[in-house]
Amino acid sequence: MAEVTLRKIVKSYGALEVVHGIDLDIAHNEFVVLVGPSGCGKSTTLRMIAGLEEVSGGEIAIGGRVVNTLPPRARNISMVFQNYALYPHMTVRENLGFSLKIAGRPPAEIDKATDEAAAILGLADYMDRTPGELSGGQRQRVAMGRAIVRHPDVFLFDEPLSNLDAKLRTQMRVEIKKLHQKVKTTIVYVTHDQVEAMTLADRIVIMKDGHIVQTGTPLEVFERPANTFVATFIGSPPMNLVDGVVAGGAVRFAGDVSLPVPPAFRGRVQEGQRVTYGFRADNLMPAGHAMTGIGETAEIDLTIALAEPLGAETILLSELAGVEIQGKMYNPRPVAAGERLSCLLALDHAHLFDAETGASLRT
Repeated sequence: MAEVTLRKIVKSYGALEVVHGIDLDIAHNEFVVLVGPSGCGKSTTLRMIAGLEEVSGGEIAIGGRVVNTLPPRARNISMVFQNYALYPHMTVRENLGFSLKIAGRPPAEIDKATDEAAAILGLADYMDRTPGELSGGQRQRVAMGRAIVRHPDVFLFDEPLSNLDAKLRTQMRVEIKKLHQKVKTTIVYVTHDQVEAMTLADRIVIMKDGHIVQTGTPLEVFERPANTFVATFIGSPPMNLVDGVVAGGAVRFAGDVSLPVPPAFRGRVQEGQRVTYGFRADNLMPAGHAMTGIGETAEIDLTIALAEPLGAETILLSELAGVEIQGKMYNPRPVAAGERLSCLLALDHAHLFDAETGASLRT
């Protein structure tokens, strides 16, 4: 069983502590994505799991075995980096089998393992080519194949798609998801891209400033963000946030504008409490274009500052209480700047956060 366990993990560089006592349990065969902005500690955490960074405090276990003092080669892990690190003078077959050759495995075993990896990744027709004859996506598949042939307990991916263009990133996300379904191995994956996290993960671990701020399935962190950081980091466009004060069952904003307290937060806030009202663009729609079955709604009259047509939908930019907000229109029609629209907000999907701490007031 290739579960990965982190207990009170700390990483310090001299007096500077960059990872602050994190706890995390990753189940056997689970695909977990560590996501967060640059400098949040996600890659450092991955490198500690791999044995490429020394653990300053706490305990890391893989398959129930504490590995803090073990070198990378003794942890039975394989790592795929942002840079492909392929040998340019070797063919695809030679690159795939190189680690097994160095380990002294028999040629028949090496051929079998490389052929299996090539079949999984669609590389069978490229085995005699060198990396210079491959596309970026094909080179990344070779890098993944080098990890597969070792049959590791855990795959570690450190921003493997960062060097690819947008189209290739989309294609490779599909390849990596298929890889997990085929090899059924524990994967820990690091990215700064929330789209990668949402599309790939069984469970997302969101990090900020060396702390884990929320873990959950993609749907959980999208629908129930723990704080305003998660609310704006996960989802595109980011969640709209407007500060206000609770008054008589509503939240009153600047300019004498108010919205009802969302149903999930009624009874959880007090009169006069300062809150941040949150809602996503998907849940603010022109009245004539609103979806059916969206539950309780509130009507808002908005002046459209800008419309961004995206084909099947249009992003609408406006202001609420002096704060720029975004809504969406499906089955769109042309919208002119300055046009006044009556919009509906789906209250069942709205949120309240503490105005000072940013924490969700749901619990």
